[in-house]
Amino acid sequence: MTFYRFVRLDGLEALRDELESAAMDLGIKGTILLAEEGINATLAGERAPLEAFRDQLTARPPFAGMRFRFSAAAPGNPVFHRLKVRIKPEIVRLDQPGVDPARRTGEHVDPARWNALLEDPDVLVIDTRNGYEIEIGTFPGAVDPGTRSFRELPDWVRANVDPAEHPRIAMFCTGGIRCEKASSWFLDQGFEAVYQLDGGIISYLEQVAPGDNRWQGECFVFDQRVSVDADLAEGSYEQCFACRRPLSADDLDSPDYRVGVSCPHCIDEHTPEQLAAFRERRRQVELAERRGRRHVGASIEEQRS
Repeated sequence: MTFYRFVRLDGLEALRDELESAAMDLGIKGTILLAEEGINATLAGERAPLEAFRDQLTARPPFAGMRFRFSAAAPGNPVFHRLKVRIKPEIVRLDQPGVDPARRTGEHVDPARWNALLEDPDVLVIDTRNGYEIEIGTFPGAVDPGTRSFRELPDWVRANVDPAEHPRIAMFCTGGIRCEKASSWFLDQGFEAVYQLDGGIISYLEQVAPGDNRWQGECFVFDQRVSVDADLAEGSYEQCFACRRPLSADDLDSPDYRVGVSCPHCIDEHTPEQLAAFRERRRQVELAERRGRRHVGASIEEQRS
C-alpha cells in the first residue's frame, strides 16, 4: 500500500509515535516518512490490517480523502522486513526552499491525455527519475536528465531547459510524488504549462488498455520487488546491495557480480574499506542462513542467491 500527501503537519514527534504504534499493533511493515510538508509511505502486510491502518489515518483531518494504492507482491516475497517511521526535512528531497506543492502543482493528466502529450512535438517530456531507474524502462521520446538523485534535477534544468524555448513541459515519475514537487518548482521557474502524469507510471499501467500502452520495459520500484512489468507483476530484475541499481540476467552472470558486495555497475565505485564491510555483511548473512535464521536487513538479492 502506498500513499502520500503534501499538507502542513505539526507535532511530528507525537504523530510519528502514534503511527508507529498503530502500524506495529497491526503487524504492518514498511516505511513512513513525515515532514512539515506532509507524509509519504509504502507499507506491506495483509489486506485487512492495511485497510484498518488506512481508516485510522484518514480519520485525522490532514489525511481525510487521501488516495491509497494497493498492489500485490509475488508469493513468498515479504516486500519489507521491518517498520520504519522517520521524520525528515522533506518527504521527497529536492533541496529547493520555498517549493510548496500544497499551494500549486502542474496539471494532472490521465493516460489518454498523456499519450497525446507524448506525440505532441511542442511538448518536452522529461523523465524525472534517476538514471538507474530509466535504464530498465521509460516512455518513448522522454528526455533522460542523467541524474543520480532527484535533487540534481533543478541544476540539470537550469543548464539544459529554457522556459522561453520549451514553455510546455510534461513530466512523469514512479508514483507521482516526485512530479508533485518538480512541477511546482518548474512553475516557479516561469514555465508556461506544466503537465504531470496523474499517479505516475504505476497508475498509468493500472488504467491504460494494452493496445494503448506506450510504456517500454519494466518499472523500478523502491521495495523488495525491485521492478514490475507492464502488467504490474513482479519484474525480472534483482538489486545490487552495494549500489542499489537493478541487475539484469546478464549483470548477474558477469564476473564483476558478487552477491551482496558488487556488480558490473559499481565494481570501481567503492573504497577497499567499503568492499570489506560488504564482504563482512555477506559473511554474516551466510552464517545466519546456516543457522536457519534470516539476517536482519538482508536484501532480496541476498535472500534469492
